[in-house]
Amino acid sequence: MPADLALVTDSTAYLPQQAVDRHRISVVPLSVVLGDQVLAEGVEITPKDVAEALRAKQRLTTSRPNPEAFAAAYRAAAEAGATAVLSIHLSAELSGTAEAARLAAAEAPVPVQVVDSHLVGMALGYAVLAAAEARDAGLDPAAAAEAAVRRSAATSGFFYVDTLEHLRRGGRIGTARALLGSALAVKPLLHLAGGRIEPLEKVRTAARAIARLEEIAVERAGEGQVDITVHHLAAEDRAEPLAERLRARVPGVREVLVGEVGAVIGTHVGPGLLAVVVAPVDPVVPVNPVVPVDPVVPVDPVVPVVPGNPSTAG
Repeated sequence: MPADLALVTDSTAYLPQQAVDRHRISVVPLSVVLGDQVLAEGVEITPKDVAEALRAKQRLTTSRPNPEAFAAAYRAAAEAGATAVLSIHLSAELSGTAEAARLAAAEAPVPVQVVDSHLVGMALGYAVLAAAEARDAGLDPAAAAEAAVRRSAATSGFFYVDTLEHLRRGGRIGTARALLGSALAVKPLLHLAGGRIEPLEKVRTAARAIARLEEIAVERAGEGQVDITVHHLAAEDRAEPLAERLRARVPGVREVLVGEVGAVIGTHVGPGLLAVVVAPVDPVVPVNPVVPVDPVVPVDPVVPVVPGNPSTAG
């Protein structure tokens, strides 16, 4: 029965706790490595801790969950009566998290589908919610997975960072590396494309960059019904006014959330981040093969990641 489908995601979805509770979603945390401490996101380290550590120029890295963390989540789901699991995660281009989930899925006591959303933050969160709404409406696991994939393919994420330095250190900068030479002269706008962080535009000042971020979000939202999240790190004074302007300017907006990113993403973007996620509510797009739904045992797995290795995870 559809109600026997359990949903699992990771901590970088940054779902509101109310949504996690209402839809019975299991969240497996990634970790931040600070000195010799490995700290679980949302449990042992906060966004404020990360912002303070980065300002103090402390060395931070991130680590994906150990496959055993996913195995435990899948076992718990089965013990609670689930007959299938849908496990939806941040982009495999940014983290080994989905691969860890795949490794655990191969040994799970019930069938597990792993979806690489090619997204992160509430862009990922909206895909999880789409699956939850499909399941709760009585659809079967395959239809719930398709709903997640469909919303993933339609969702966009745009963001502004004060500096590219944190992305450079973490190795998540992609082709935006080309902007490093002029990093002092420009304020970069970036976006998620193909699961990677890519450059979008270069703007001369922070004020102009934020204004342009707003325009891009409004253009992307169009006239259809959308959900929007404004993310930030230690920049609530920028995020709240931006959210209010988007509420006023986007005709089809259903909900605008404001949420601080967690410790893991915060480590890679740094204080001052401002991001906008635009997610069509009922996207009419085909299932996009670039956002795959993986079988229980991957046919062509990527090179395994050493569990907990900060250099390849998170």
